[in-house]
Amino acid sequence: MKKTLKPLKQQVIVITGASSGIGLATARIAARRGARLVLACRNKPALDRLVEELKAEGADAIAVKADVGIQEDHRKILDAAITAFGGVETWVNNAGVSIFGKLEEVAIDDQRQLFETNYWGVVYGSLTAISQLRLTGGALINVGSEVSDRAVPLQGAYSASKHAVKGFTDALRMELEADGAPVSVTLIKPASIDTGFLQHAKNYLDVEPQLAPPVYDAKVVAEAILYAAEHPMRDVFVGSASKAISAFGQRMPSFADKLLGRSMIRAQRSDRPAQARHDALWDAGDDLARESRDTDKHARSFSVYTDMNTRWRALTLTSAGLAIAYGVLRLAVRRGPTR
Repeated sequence: MKKTLKPLKQQVIVITGASSGIGLATARIAARRGARLVLACRNKPALDRLVEELKAEGADAIAVKADVGIQEDHRKILDAAITAFGGVETWVNNAGVSIFGKLEEVAIDDQRQLFETNYWGVVYGSLTAISQLRLTGGALINVGSEVSDRAVPLQGAYSASKHAVKGFTDALRMELEADGAPVSVTLIKPASIDTGFLQHAKNYLDVEPQLAPPVYDAKVVAEAILYAAEHPMRDVFVGSASKAISAFGQRMPSFADKLLGRSMIRAQRSDRPAQARHDALWDAGDDLARESRDTDKHARSFSVYTDMNTRWRALTLTSAGLAIAYGVLRLAVRRGPTR
């Protein structure tokens, strides 16, 4: 069955992890483009303030307090969407959290809890979403990571969870396609993004963690998510760095192990001593109420690579086709007529 997605202004969009970072940026842009929003996370006061902000600007949005690690809470999100708006066109599984530390030093209970959010939250959300999307059509968008393809040290549990998200998303996509279900399934793979990621992460290091460069603005991911809400896409790498680390790891895995093992450990360790923090592994994190917070350095506000594969996709494909046609024509002219 052909997958036809509606324009954003005709969509109801569910976004988990909506009170900060990528979720917050996606909610704000989607609201400005006319989508109706169902926003979910554990931090209800932050959600309520966001909904008030969006309504003041003319948007239609509701807040649902939910823990993505609890299966029943996803049904609560869907029921709220149906009651308020009649259904869902796009479901974005965005909520996630990380742990910084060597795997030997990270408590197993903490690793299990990370999977409750990062992996099981995606599983529960996806299965709940497709129970509706199978009937009406629409888009399921799961937020993975550049580490969905290539693990990095000091975030081993996070890398493992994002590998699991990729495996689940790919298998689910194949099963839906085999059934002819009218559901587009997209995996978003961001590079380092300036959000509240570091503040929300649990830290086992003796120093404050930091993001490995280059770092992109959360709006770059939001634009990729919303493009996939309107255009069926399999995967979207956000930032050329994400595509590069994926390709490097797949084509030269042993060399990547040696190089990234050293460089990524250095890149993720700051020169500041570790500070006490209220992380978001087990409970809702601090109310950030902003899209970015992780770095004082300038975050890249766009990615040419990502734009060429999303918003400029048609132009890119046309240009590539013309270039191939021109090359074939030149070859034919050089060879001359054949007999």
